[in-house]
Amino acid sequence: MTTNAQTSQGPKSAKLHARRQEAVPVGPYHVTPLYIQSAQGAIVTDVDGNELIDFAGGIGMQNIGHCHPKVVKAIQEQAAASIHSCFHVMPYESYIELAEKLNEKTPGDFKKKTMFANSGAEAVENAVKIARKATGRSAVVSFERGYHGRTLMTMSLTSKVNPYKHGFGPFAPETYKLPYPYYYRAPQGMLPEELDEQVLHHFEQFFLGEVGADHIAAIIMEPVQGEGGFIVPSTTFVQGVRRICDKYGILMIADEIQTGFARTGKLFAMENYGVAADITTMSKSIAAGMPLSAITGRAELMDAPGAGQLGGTFAGSPVACAAGLAVLDVIEEENLVERAQVIGDRMMNAFRSWQEKYDLIGDVRGLGAMVALELVRDRVTKEPAKEETGKIVTECWNNGLIGLSAGIFGNVLRFLPPLVITDEHLEKGLHILEQAIAKASK
Repeated sequence: MTTNAQTSQGPKSAKLHARRQEAVPVGPYHVTPLYIQSAQGAIVTDVDGNELIDFAGGIGMQNIGHCHPKVVKAIQEQAAASIHSCFHVMPYESYIELAEKLNEKTPGDFKKKTMFANSGAEAVENAVKIARKATGRSAVVSFERGYHGRTLMTMSLTSKVNPYKHGFGPFAPETYKLPYPYYYRAPQGMLPEELDEQVLHHFEQFFLGEVGADHIAAIIMEPVQGEGGFIVPSTTFVQGVRRICDKYGILMIADEIQTGFARTGKLFAMENYGVAADITTMSKSIAAGMPLSAITGRAELMDAPGAGQLGGTFAGSPVACAAGLAVLDVIEEENLVERAQVIGDRMMNAFRSWQEKYDLIGDVRGLGAMVALELVRDRVTKEPAKEETGKIVTECWNNGLIGLSAGIFGNVLRFLPPLVITDEHLEKGLHILEQAIAKASK
């Protein structure tokens, strides 16, 4: 595969973009003005024939790669047999089989049950409903910089105001936020373990000053903050949250929507911390691009809502469930959990070497193949380099690499390459990225 020296918007993409501006509102943003024609593995081809290496993976949706043959075959066969009867009218085996597999694979040495929805936000909404019904409590706690979706409830749980919340209030009541450790931006001289202790101690103060622990149904957390900038907490912190939940009878919800399905070098990110949540939400890479999400939790919690209280017309369609079953097979057959760690190690090693060369790189962090660079204009003040970050993203796609930005300050480059990416394409992508960083550092 060879990428063009320059992949700026071609005439076909330009024509489509003009039509898009006339027919589609500005709200649904896109990183590049390039319009996709086809994709395979970690390579995307636009309508003008430009080939690009994908380090974004549909924001973590394509862990097993674009159009994996096994998934395509499963979708085609199911679509030919039955597209959708609605599980609430005539159920089907693929829903049950995928639920059985997720019950087995999701962390937790306890009996579990699984239900399906369509999107990550729907998964979180249902997890909150289940937690409230099971506990008889109403409050839900999330974390600063957390991202959980765009619906009213999930937007309320989300921390970043612009663009996700600005002008969309009022928000759902009984949602609260607590600090989440951000080691790179901790007070000067503070050790990570000291920050963990400080943040965990804040819970007790919060219960006294804001809302009683006996009023809180659940604490929801991302095992690695995604939109927040790929902030990786310590095992001490995650286990500390688990202990607080146990102490006060609060349910722990793990939002594994971006971290799940081999991304972090484990099938689920919570395995990295030796912690099992009471309820786990998942989506994105669960079905390689088909609309599907899942809520897996302790059986007694999942059974708390009565018949008809949960569900949705399109939730867990046969086609999406068939894709989900194929995804789990591919992850196992192609050893993608192990491959994620190999990819992550290669990227982290490259990033650390660049950190010694480019002052623009303030921090390097990640877990498995979920890796990021935080860019700053000054390593002492840590002033966010938001403008430079945007320029690097543009420079990358102009040269055949798709990447993403993130972070509360918009100064983090985040990478979620398909785990089937070849070594050749990985190295080519890293070369393009370094060139863009070098240019922005001048």
